[in-house]
Amino acid sequence: MKGLFSSLGAKGPAAKPAAAVGPVGGRPPGGASDLVVEGSDRTFMVDVMEASRTVPVIVDFWATWCGPCKQLGPTLEKLVRGAKGALKLVKIDIDRNPAIAGQLRVQSIPAVYAFYQGRPVDFFVGALPDSQIKSFIDRLLKAAGGGVPGGDGLEEALEEAQRMLDGGDAVTASEIYNEILAQEPAHGGAYAGLARCLIAAGDFGRARQMLESPPEEMAKDKAVLAARAALEVAEQSLSVGPVQELRAKVAESPADHQARFDLALALFADNQREAAVDELLECIRRDREWNEQAARKQLVKFFEVFGASDPLTVSSRRRLSSILFS
Repeated sequence: MKGLFSSLGAKGPAAKPAAAVGPVGGRPPGGASDLVVEGSDRTFMVDVMEASRTVPVIVDFWATWCGPCKQLGPTLEKLVRGAKGALKLVKIDIDRNPAIAGQLRVQSIPAVYAFYQGRPVDFFVGALPDSQIKSFIDRLLKAAGGGVPGGDGLEEALEEAQRMLDGGDAVTASEIYNEILAQEPAHGGAYAGLARCLIAAGDFGRARQMLESPPEEMAKDKAVLAARAALEVAEQSLSVGPVQELRAKVAESPADHQARFDLALALFADNQREAAVDELLECIRRDREWNEQAARKQLVKFFEVFGASDPLTVSSRRRLSSILFS
């Protein structure tokens, strides 16, 4: 990135744009206090370079003819406003303001650059998924010491951490949960999320330490109880074989309830939640009393892990009822 930004003097905090930017003018210094502003080549020094010495500034290079820009712009504005003053957004139309775009070597749009302390620090090109844009902003806030904002920003941070965890990125998810706990040490959802990150990483020992002895105010938190159930199911899955071997075993002997039960555990451990539920429901349909209703009890344990409001829990409860009362 150093070479890309060299024309803006990224080597030092006192760097200034090249002369092609032109003199500062066209906007009084107070204009940079707005969270979202329309910038230009002439106001770049005030809107971006000077403003970024106080808070991080995101610059969105766009054009009226650019379809992806129209998709990205509202998302950036929403996230910046949701940060409640922790950063600012400057939108620059490249057709009307080609100088800065040229110095930053913007070759395609949308192109988004982040500035802090008068220097460019990060960038991306294209209309990324909302989760990746949120990660970009989180990195910027973290680098600036802004942490995780409260209110709506806290909920967004929790949602982002969950998306990272569901996507297999337990490291990033744990970083977000740790940031939340640094600001709200008694947040049960973040505490439970951190334990789930350990479970995902296979560190059952540390996860059990967290969940067996949580802070007193979290002991009965629903999220903590659900994480404890998740740990129990994860530990159960250690004793079963690989998914493919169990699938073959069930295909060969459909009435082998133990094999089907083990397959459900293996699928759960492989994050194939719906398929795991399907196998347990099939086990119940074939013989609901097998092994003292082990399949039904395991399904209830899955529901604890998912949470009562999870769509899979809701739909699976209906399917279970139709089997039990048919």
